[in-house]
Amino acid sequence: MTTGRILPPPSGEPCLLTPGPLTTAHSVKEAMLRDWGSWDGDFRAMTARLRRELLQIAEDDGSLDCVPMQGSGTFCVEAMLGSLIPHDGRTLVLSNGAYGQRMAAILARMGRAHVVLDKGDYLPPRGAQVAQILARDTTITDVAVVHCETSSGILNPLREISDAARAAGRRLWIDSMSAFGALPLTPAEITFEGFVSSANKCIEGVPGFGFVIARKEALARARGNAHSLSLDLHDQWDYMNRTGQWRFTPPTHVVAAFLRALKLHREEGGVKARAARYAHNRDVLVAGMRALGFETLLSEAWLSPIIVTFFAPAHPAFDFQRFYDLMKQQGFIIYPGKLTRANSFRIGCIGQVDAHVMRQVTRAAAEALAAMGVPSGAPSPEALQERKRLSDCERSEEQISTH
Repeated sequence: MTTGRILPPPSGEPCLLTPGPLTTAHSVKEAMLRDWGSWDGDFRAMTARLRRELLQIAEDDGSLDCVPMQGSGTFCVEAMLGSLIPHDGRTLVLSNGAYGQRMAAILARMGRAHVVLDKGDYLPPRGAQVAQILARDTTITDVAVVHCETSSGILNPLREISDAARAAGRRLWIDSMSAFGALPLTPAEITFEGFVSSANKCIEGVPGFGFVIARKEALARARGNAHSLSLDLHDQWDYMNRTGQWRFTPPTHVVAAFLRALKLHREEGGVKARAARYAHNRDVLVAGMRALGFETLLSEAWLSPIIVTFFAPAHPAFDFQRFYDLMKQQGFIIYPGKLTRANSFRIGCIGQVDAHVMRQVTRAAAEALAAMGVPSGAPSPEALQERKRLSDCERSEEQISTH
């Protein structure tokens, strides 16, 4: 490990290694330099193009429609759950982190019946478990799951969950906030009623709106179901289809930036190419951090290409806020942990970054540890023992489900 002075980034602009907002291309930023009239025909055409191109990424089979919605991704999650799940429905929320918990909190705030399968921070909900719950509880009408749970970085097994819900005749709703655009999510592979994502995630736009892609039948039957005027997904969909406009003031500059980001996504090679770049980013990052002694929270099977959670070093001189500040001085903004048990931090693999940047990140981490007098990023033995214990539990569950 080297020592030495922490140098500022040469550009003066930090690289965002977070699950969104993230580092965007210069041309995406540049697209926001023009003003647009929200009711003008040119902007209506931009909205139509946005919806059309997102449906193309989703490989729409003709059964889907796309409804953009102002606000953060959580606005869209609430709009989807509150508008498209009927009042007399009962939802099974599959939770293994903060965003599964958030879906449960949304349903609770709306007074909608739900039950939670809580897998903690380390493990995914498995299809066999979902099937067992649905077989036992026939009052459950809907299933809600997070595609990539960024509080831990876990990539949930969406296909087997979808298969279980479909076999039981239940509707599936997906928070694909940090996955859509880089991980496949198509009606040919996954049976779903709807999913949500956001402009500032894997498409690499900027914050300001999200979108729901849902079955037209689900949108049509949702009239009058929403708990909120501004988050009424049916009304937004109906109004857009009739007028080409957003019901309320749209984030015009964000839409312009997103269209530029969609162009870059297409030019890069679409979902497959973006997934490959992010996965390579992850592999380079994990290898470099492990060389410094750091360890990942998750076992290899569940590491997503979106964001990686690392255990905090056990050395008493390690302080996350100091580590964060030292990384920022070198041009990298990382993310604190968001777990209920493990002391951890997160580093994102998405945005306008590549393997060269990831190698710079691990060099910056080495410099930060040296500046703090921490000889190794190794976590406590207890943290590793807990990971092993839970991995053993998961293997036991898998063996039980196959018999």
